[in-house]
Amino acid sequence: MKSLIAGLFLAALAWLPAAHAADTPQAGRDYVEIDVGPWAPKAGRIEVAEVFGYTCPHCAHFEPMLRQWKAKLPPDVDLVPVPAAFGGGWDAWARAYFAAQRLGVAERTHQAVFDALHRDGTLPRNATAQELAGFYANHGVDPERFRAALADPQVDALLRKSAAFVRGAGLGGTPTVIVNGRYRVLGERYEDVLRTSQWLIARERSAHASTSR
Repeated sequence: MKSLIAGLFLAALAWLPAAHAADTPQAGRDYVEIDVGPWAPKAGRIEVAEVFGYTCPHCAHFEPMLRQWKAKLPPDVDLVPVPAAFGGGWDAWARAYFAAQRLGVAERTHQAVFDALHRDGTLPRNATAQELAGFYANHGVDPERFRAALADPQVDALLRKSAAFVRGAGLGGTPTVIVNGRYRVLGERYEDVLRTSQWLIARERSAHASTSR
């Protein structure tokens, strides 16, 4: 009996390295290496870009968890929302985000747009410029200023930049997390996406430390 127990114990030990390896994020399974570069590169900073779409229900579900995660990020990490410009209706909502960003209200209205679309039903998915201006007016933005921001050439440039970013990163949908423009995170569960992102952040920090020696 003792020899049987000892054999079982040794067999269990033999599985431990494999189990540990399975917990470590693996290229091709948990992330894909890319070379798109950060959305908004800053020296000495690690960027986590979340590519989203306002009409995407998965993005709406992910947003509260992402906000909680952001509050616990190290001080050298920037979480950057990037609206996906896939074309069509995606571009209209990306334009709305970039217009709000130009006016300095994107951060405080970000969750409100998700709520209006997915919880309250106060914004239609195909909202017109007038309906969008009315929504942002309820958040203290002059409607004329918002309509002007929608047509701003710099907003056009950001749309083109987003289209190139999602193409270069090989995105097929949202939400998608991209770490430092070098890794596109995979995973069906949001918890796994954030766990892998955390691991990649540490990996990038270590890489920065070794190159600065």
